[in-house]
Amino acid sequence: MLSSTLKQPALIAALLVALMAATRYQHFGSATHMADASFAVFLLAGFYLRSPWVLLLLLAEAALIDYVALAGGVSGWCVTPAYAFLIPTYGALWLGGRLYRRMHSWTWKTVLPLAGIVLASVGIAFAISNGSFYLLSGYFPEMSWSEYASGVAKYFPLYLGVTCLYVALAAIVHAVARAGAMRGGAEQTR
Repeated sequence: MLSSTLKQPALIAALLVALMAATRYQHFGSATHMADASFAVFLLAGFYLRSPWVLLLLLAEAALIDYVALAGGVSGWCVTPAYAFLIPTYGALWLGGRLYRRMHSWTWKTVLPLAGIVLASVGIAFAISNGSFYLLSGYFPEMSWSEYASGVAKYFPLYLGVTCLYVALAAIVHAVARAGAMRGGAEQTR
């Protein structure tokens, strides 16, 4: 059974929207900026929020943030015909969250499936976004697949690590909220 926190989709959606808005400008973070939480936001949205409209809302938010960044002078190097492939990229993460929701229970048995789903979802999303960029950006006409793969392989662990960090933080917040709800319910029955 999921906690009563999950019964507050508007609050969860607002928190995920705010998290993406606060972090989307920095891929890996810095001393003054949090790392981009977009991958984790879509994964968590799939877990917490049932409506596919939330997926569309988050896609629109990501595009709006990117538009504002470009208008503000951020380099448009990543905006190529491959940009459209962010839709299936983020869709894969959202579907991973949906899949884990079906498996989730408050036992340690679901930690391993969570890790597997995060790894698979991030791997699929990373392959879609980076593969489409390689094929459609026009920046790599002379580069072989193996050269490209070795060039971007250094980034996958960073995307995976950042996503795992945000998912772990969300799991901690979820567990604390659940414990608080259970304690509050126990006090009311006294």
